[in-house]
Amino acid sequence: MNLTSRWFILIPLLLFSSSLSGKDGNQGVQEITNKHREKSLHVLYEALEGNDDNYEAKAAKYLLSLGYQLTDEELEKYSDIKGEKQQARLTGKARELINIADTGTNEDVPYLLTLLDHPDPGIRIEAANAILRIERRAPHKMRWLSWVVIGLYLSGMIGVGYYYMRRTKSAEDYLLGGGKMKSGFVGLSLFATLLSTITYLAIPGEIIKNGPMLFGQLLAFPVVYFVVGWFFIPFIMRLRVTSAYEILGRRFDTSIRILSSLLFLSLRLLWMALIIYATADVVLIPLLGLDPDMTPLICVILGIITLIYTSMGGIRAVVMTDAIQSFILFGGALLVMIMITINLGGIGEWWPREWAEHWEPARWGFQTEGTRTFGWYFLSVLIWWIATNGSDQMSLQRFLSMRDPKTARKVLGTSLIANTVVLIFLSFLGFTLLAYYRNNPHMLQDGMSVIANADQLLPQFIITSLPAWVAGLVIAGLMAAAMSSLSSGVNSSSAVVTEDFVKRYRKKGLTAAGQLKTAKISTIGVGIMVVALSSYIYIVPGNLIEVTMRVSNLLTAPLFIMFFMAMFVPWATVFGAWFGTVASITASVLIAFWELFFATPGPSFLYILPGSLLVGIVSGVIASLIPVGQKAKRNWR
Repeated sequence: MNLTSRWFILIPLLLFSSSLSGKDGNQGVQEITNKHREKSLHVLYEALEGNDDNYEAKAAKYLLSLGYQLTDEELEKYSDIKGEKQQARLTGKARELINIADTGTNEDVPYLLTLLDHPDPGIRIEAANAILRIERRAPHKMRWLSWVVIGLYLSGMIGVGYYYMRRTKSAEDYLLGGGKMKSGFVGLSLFATLLSTITYLAIPGEIIKNGPMLFGQLLAFPVVYFVVGWFFIPFIMRLRVTSAYEILGRRFDTSIRILSSLLFLSLRLLWMALIIYATADVVLIPLLGLDPDMTPLICVILGIITLIYTSMGGIRAVVMTDAIQSFILFGGALLVMIMITINLGGIGEWWPREWAEHWEPARWGFQTEGTRTFGWYFLSVLIWWIATNGSDQMSLQRFLSMRDPKTARKVLGTSLIANTVVLIFLSFLGFTLLAYYRNNPHMLQDGMSVIANADQLLPQFIITSLPAWVAGLVIAGLMAAAMSSLSSGVNSSSAVVTEDFVKRYRKKGLTAAGQLKTAKISTIGVGIMVVALSSYIYIVPGNLIEVTMRVSNLLTAPLFIMFFMAMFVPWATVFGAWFGTVASITASVLIAFWELFFATPGPSFLYILPGSLLVGIVSGVIASLIPVGQKAKRNWR
């Protein structure tokens, strides 16, 4: 039995055995029935309608903290009286119940139920609040069927890697698939690569918390297709390179090629580390009911599995698994939406009929007030797509694996269409989750709220509300999003390391077998670095979308500056390319971390890409007019 066969058996067995030690996901909740919940809520609403301001304020406070809606009149009355000192009327029994609300378990529930009929309304209120909070602290762990589904999925991914390993004969096959891959699969791969777990969770979370202004980015996709498809793709494919940064070496010099390669590696290492960390910490640790201290171990497991099938099968394994994962990703979101729609009683029950009060006011243009507008979303996403598809090895590697610009444009078109469909769908999923948890606030964990924990509502629904096999499939989809991004990032980074560093600085030439071996070793090395970095991402503050823009996309525009100078500025110089890139990095860092540097509220995170791109281009173009240093090559194509 070879090593791969052992993996097929070991992964499901390990996952299944670990599931036996956990409780069923619904066992804790069942000890507090719907009847108990309704009676506790009746106590609180009854106090809310009483004549005692102190008890009314206490009941309103508890209901709001639990996520229940109050009428405008009740909110106004509560705001008038909430400043009163309520602790003065607490009895010893009430203080005991407050402590139980904070630390109690299901063992305290029988005692609390007897107090719901206590003659003292203060005791009834505290007992009701304690019951409702204990219900939310019930632990949720994976059931065995979910583990089986996940185990089969992970084994299948390794099987794909093994299949293509036996068909990979050269470094070109490993890194570019021999240039004969099908455009549909490659397009889905590009889509799955750029749609990570962060996006999968962040889009519904952004809709829930801030509203649908992110729809502005949909308008950018047709422009992206025209610019990238008819300007960048034909230009790049004429050069027939393995590493995109060979282009800059031809146009400028070795220093620019090394700078661009280092920027790409820095960008993608941080991006992949953030994806692994977010998947482990935000998704898998809560869903699996594991201790947060196990986050590094989960990161290692995810990294190892992805590294196995990526290092075995190369780009063809990456593309095939990405295409499979695209369907799982979409299918998981579809299942969640169907379940919620059935629960609520139809689409009309979650479709928004008005602009929610907690959403930022709708702004359509490029206003500077607020942090989000349709216009800035459009511009930021437009720049991101053009910069990424015009300078990022992960995207360019997909185009270079095609036989001609026409098929490469199909790759881009497939990716953009898939992104459009999923963006709309995940936005609708955000509407459904918002409506579901407003109607079922008892399904939130203790301390969670719909607005403050918007990014976590999708994982929360998966573990508490889906059947076991569906939960396993959706969790597999979340893992798929992370693994597809990681596999593509590792493979692309490996291509850059191999072409721009190993082959360039190795004194002796490599045989075909040596090149393939070097590429695989580079893949493993990059993967190990990513897993190591993921253990330190916890120090980065902010929610998912802002962290992605402030950290993972920090170097997107600076990397693109060098390609812009090479392709569109005839008088560009090496000094100008260096100057523009450094200026762009400086602008990006200042905008992203303004508050850290100046201790004052900074610009919106949506200004990072437009601002750093503008500064970089203007600085690079002007600096190229200064007669300093080496001139760029004119005849370099």
